Amino acid sequence: MRLYNNSPYCLDTAPNNKLEFATIMDNITTKYRSFWICLTLMLITAAVFYQVCTYDFVNFDDPVYIYENPNIQAGITPETIKWAFTASYFANWYPLTWLSHMLDWQLFGPEAGGHHFTNLVFHIANTLLLFVVLKQMTHRFWPSAFVAVLFALHPLHVESVAWVAERKDVLSAFFWVLTMWAYLRYVKHPGVARYLLTLLTFALGLMAKPMLVTLPFVLLLLDYWPLARVSFERQTIYRLILEKVPFFALSAISSVVTFLVQRSSGAVGSLGQYPLKIRIFNTLISYVEYIEKMIWPVHLAVFYPHAGRNVSILYTIISAVLLLAATILIFRLAKNHRYLVTGWLWYLGTLVPVIGLVQVGRQALADRYSYIPLTGLFIIIAWGLPDLLAGWRYKKIALTLSSLLIISAMSVCTYFQLRYWQNSLTLFQHALDVTEDNYVAHLYRGDFLRDQNKLDEAISDYQKYLRRVPDDSDVFNKLGIALIKQGKFDESIKCFTEALRIKPDFTNAHTNIGHVLALRGNLDEAAVHFAEALRLDPHTVQAHYYLGQVLVQKGKINEAITHFEEALRLTPDWVEPMNNLAWLLAASKETTIHNPSKAVGLAQRACELTNYRKPDLLDTLAVAYAAAGDFGRAIEIAEKALELCQFSGQNTLKDRIESRLVLYRAGKPYIEAQ
Repeated sequence: MRLYNNSPYCLDTAPNNKLEFATIMDNITTKYRSFWICLTLMLITAAVFYQVCTYDFVNFDDPVYIYENPNIQAGITPETIKWAFTASYFANWYPLTWLSHMLDWQLFGPEAGGHHFTNLVFHIANTLLLFVVLKQMTHRFWPSAFVAVLFALHPLHVESVAWVAERKDVLSAFFWVLTMWAYLRYVKHPGVARYLLTLLTFALGLMAKPMLVTLPFVLLLLDYWPLARVSFERQTIYRLILEKVPFFALSAISSVVTFLVQRSSGAVGSLGQYPLKIRIFNTLISYVEYIEKMIWPVHLAVFYPHAGRNVSILYTIISAVLLLAATILIFRLAKNHRYLVTGWLWYLGTLVPVIGLVQVGRQALADRYSYIPLTGLFIIIAWGLPDLLAGWRYKKIALTLSSLLIISAMSVCTYFQLRYWQNSLTLFQHALDVTEDNYVAHLYRGDFLRDQNKLDEAISDYQKYLRRVPDDSDVFNKLGIALIKQGKFDESIKCFTEALRIKPDFTNAHTNIGHVLALRGNLDEAAVHFAEALRLDPHTVQAHYYLGQVLVQKGKINEAITHFEEALRLTPDWVEPMNNLAWLLAASKETTIHNPSKAVGLAQRACELTNYRKPDLLDTLAVAYAAAGDFGRAIEIAEKALELCQFSGQNTLKDRIESRLVLYRAGKPYIEAQ
């Protein structure tokens, strides 16, 4: 005692100093552990998911979202920023997602690996943020870390990360967790600036994906647990609800905009297609199926066909009973385990926009829809397991071993689930292997096989799709194109005719049926279909090109030139009309048409675009040089064309070039007989 009296510190302050020192040491230890947990989470997530950075795009949504979207490929410009905020492209409005894709294209171009890498970066960031926010909200270290690792490694989250077109999932989730972090700062130190920051991050999240409309509801759940702001006094509850009014207002606006955009684009299923009763049945079943897939994540697929009117009544009743029983049990246990209510209502509530009450698309459910909702169930697991084992002598050992087992199992399952996303073929083949009557998988596998020139298999897939969806004009058109490549002109005409029966103003079907008729020599009938396609849409570039070819055969060169020029105006680097136009300008004997200098420019550009590796284009360039009087260059180019012909076995073209080469060596141009 005297020691304290004689020291600079009084007797009462010494214990306080010890307490402060202990608190400081605890904070340092916590920060040290948090750093290593964050590093471990980052490394293990990267190790499991990094393989996606070697994968291709898939042909499901990726084309229209990214590599066939001219607005994305233009990069970030004032025009594309305006487009991102004003367009209702592909039945949705999410400008921030479009901007992120534009930035990726500027950074990585068409290399899919870079786009996949960005998705992975966001997924890792979401994992780390979720850990930090939960730890700060609950002051529970290990349960927060366990939720984060479940979020990072669960196989149901593969789709959101491995699918480039699902950037909207990982990006919106980033703003979701960021909003939770901003809200926590506001709750700890209330102020207008912190409140507005929370509102801003929420608004940004809505502009990444409108699924965030349920976040204000989740903020109220967080007030209940773990923030303990709810005292169940009417005044307190009203105050908390009033505090969320601006958030709910933004949600309402986003919901209305999304519904109107999707309905105008035909993405919202009609009540005739999916009656309300069927939607409710599917909703109940889906809630249970997501839980089932969370517990036992097997037979995961990119698309699960909607059962429609064949939905199981028995399964619906069982699902309803299970959901009701779980809800009753959770609310009975809520007094001592508030996290159960927050976690369960988080799960149920955040799935509402995508559960199928308002049917968007043809799927019954989708793995990607669980990216945020499963967090509620993860909270129940992470906090529930320690409570379940409370008082058990070997609790720590059991929790440690079970956690390691779960993490290891998820890592392995996720690693192998990711491998199905290598390309479109592996993805849709797997979907066909693990689901029944998956007509959408047949369609997209057919597209991939068609592009690989595996026409028999592609045609088989298209026919299987059409047996389930016989009113799809676009697939009849695709089937017709595949049949053209096989030389089955009669069958292809039947397909295009059926497509036009379903959709009379289908410009592509008119263009394609005209192309087949032209190949069969029915030039007048072909011209009628091309003209109709151009009447419906003057920007149908292929109709301009094919009509130009027909007009050449009919001797109407001036009209043909007009259509070739229009095709090039619409598609400046399209080689075929460029070559045809160059040929007409170089080889025509009509002085009003003959234009050697322009012909040389067009032919040179066509050869540049094909790296001077196509002998027919080199032949045109030689004709153009000869027409311009540059016979030395004409001879040089013609000889190179002959080498390529000999290498590729194009003997007919080789004979024609040799006959023209004789003219060039004699100082004469080639003039085509009209």
